Amino acid sequence: MIEVIKSADDLARQNWDVLVPTMGALHAGHESLIKLAKTRGDQVIVSIFVNPLQFENKEDLLNYPKTIDSDLKIVAGAGASAVFLPSESEIYSAGYKKIEAGGVGEIYEGKSRSGHFAGVLTVVNRLFDLVKPKYAIFGEKDFQQLFLIKQMAKKLAVPVEILSAPIVRDTNGVALSSRNSKLGDNGIKTASVIHRALSLGNVERARQVIKSEPDFKVDYLEMIDENTFDLAKEDTENKRLIIAGWINQVRLIDNMAMGSK
Repeated sequence: MIEVIKSADDLARQNWDVLVPTMGALHAGHESLIKLAKTRGDQVIVSIFVNPLQFENKEDLLNYPKTIDSDLKIVAGAGASAVFLPSESEIYSAGYKKIEAGGVGEIYEGKSRSGHFAGVLTVVNRLFDLVKPKYAIFGEKDFQQLFLIKQMAKKLAVPVEILSAPIVRDTNGVALSSRNSKLGDNGIKTASVIHRALSLGNVERARQVIKSEPDFKVDYLEMIDENTFDLAKEDTENKRLIIAGWINQVRLIDNMAMGSK
């Protein structure tokens, strides 16, 4: 049985090597994070907390999938030591510090989801305060989030090393996401256009492929410098294609470093 921890007092009784923050509805992508975390230390803790601060739409918050029984099985099967299931009052006790996301937090995902990244950074900082891990691991699918968390950790001199993990994809190339369960078979088939477009490694060619799939409504598709989030130039060394859009009102994001497939 996996150890279930609900209070900060119980957290403090152990020294945690790696934290894997999640909002639950776990899948093989999360499982890969836990397994990677195990390579950095034996004491791996997975947090499950649906963070209200990062939802600009309260209906989305209410409808976020809650699958705690299967989540606990995945956490245990992947080899974690414990799962942290805090209440909202435990996370947002009196006097917690709200973290602003800055300029990068207001573009791309931040432009479409007002206040989202401030909510993400605030909860991640609180989890760092409570768990006090040596490492914390995040997936590259949410690349803008990963960038901002690294930026926050550096700015605040947080004593946690941020690790990143590669995107896990299904056989169609679709990046695994808790939202995929809302797509259905036809939606998953439509979503495969995203990976096909990214794999071209060129913005204009990618846009042409996306246009060929009318059921995918693109929000943004850009080539960026992954070290700054500025638009990439011809001589940019660390280019990354980023994309977001909707299939039947389900928002999907993805990205790819140039040179990878």
